[in-house]
Amino acid sequence: MRSDTVTLPTDEMIEAIRTAKLGDDVFGEDPTVNRLEALAAEKMGKERALLVTSGTQANLVSLMAQTKRGDEVILEAECHTYYYEVGGISAVAGLIPRPLKGVRGSLNPDDVESAIRPKNIHFPEATLVCLENTHNRAGGAVIQPSVMRKVHDVAGSHGLQLYMDGARIFNAAVALGVDVKELTKHVDSLMFCLSKGLSAPIGSIVVGNSQFIERARRIRKMLGGGMRQAGIIAAPGIIAIEKMVDRLREDHENAKYLANGLAKLNGVSLDPSSVETNIVIFEVNIPGVDSERIASMLAEKGVQTLSIDNNRMRAVTHRGIERGDIQYAMDAFREVWERIAK
Repeated sequence: MRSDTVTLPTDEMIEAIRTAKLGDDVFGEDPTVNRLEALAAEKMGKERALLVTSGTQANLVSLMAQTKRGDEVILEAECHTYYYEVGGISAVAGLIPRPLKGVRGSLNPDDVESAIRPKNIHFPEATLVCLENTHNRAGGAVIQPSVMRKVHDVAGSHGLQLYMDGARIFNAAVALGVDVKELTKHVDSLMFCLSKGLSAPIGSIVVGNSQFIERARRIRKMLGGGMRQAGIIAAPGIIAIEKMVDRLREDHENAKYLANGLAKLNGVSLDPSSVETNIVIFEVNIPGVDSERIASMLAEKGVQTLSIDNNRMRAVTHRGIERGDIQYAMDAFREVWERIAK
C-alpha cells in the first residue's frame, strides 16, 4: 500500500501490448498512439493530447510549453511539482516557483489574486498558476469545481494560464460523481497518469489546445521523450481510460474502510471523513516511536506503507488490494501496536 504506482497491468493490457499496431511516433505514424491521444483529448474536452513517459515529465513539459525562463509560477506549497520533482521547475525549466499555502491542497482564489504582482522591473513575470487535483500530500483531497473556476477566473483576468496536475483526476471525478469534463473545463491544460489507479504499466497524457500541444511535443523531444514504436505503451493506456475508471470507486471504499480501522488505534490521529479518494494519511503520536520504525515493523508482516515524516504515514489503495487485504493489513497494524505498547 505504498502507492497506486505499483499496480500491474491486466491480462487484457498485456495482450493489447502484444497485438498493438505500431509505427514511428516521432513522425506521428504510430496508429495506436494516435488513437490514445484522440481518445484522451475527447475524454478531457480539449483539442489535442500528447503521450509522455511519466507524470513528472508531463508536468515539466507542460510548464515549459506555457512559460519562458525566468517567469514566475504560482502553485500550492506542497504540490507534487514543487515537492517531489527534483527541482526540475527551476533546474531545467528555469522558472521561479511562488508557493502559496493551501487548505487541504486547495488554493484560495483571494491568495492567488494577492500573489499576482503588478508589472515591475524588479519582479519576475507571473505567467502560470498550477493546481493539483487530487492533492497527494493532502491525502488525496479533491479540489471542488467551484474553487477551480474561481482560480481560473482570477488567473485569466491577469492574463495567466491555469494548469492542472491531474495525475489522479479520475479519482476526483469518481469521488464527486461527475464527468471528468466538469473538472477539466476550468483549466487551460492538464496532465493525467495512466500508470496509477488506472493500472497501465507506464505513461501519462498531456492535454490542451493545439498550439500548446505542438509546443509540448517539441519540448518532449528536447527532453529525450520522443518515442518510436510507442504503441506498446499506448495500447494498455487505451484500456486504462476505457475500462478502468469506474472501478476506482472500489479503491475509495477500501481506503475509507482502512481509515475507519486506523482511527481506532491508540495514538493515531485521523478523521476518516477526510478520506475522499484512495490515499490515507495519518499521524502517529507514540512516545519514542517514529513512523519509519512502524513502517519497518509492518513490512516484516508483508504490509508496505510509506513514512512521510517523523510522525506521519501514508497508505494507498488500488487495483490488486481487495477488502481481505485491508483486513490483513489492519490485523498487522494491531499486532505492531501491541508490540509497541509493551
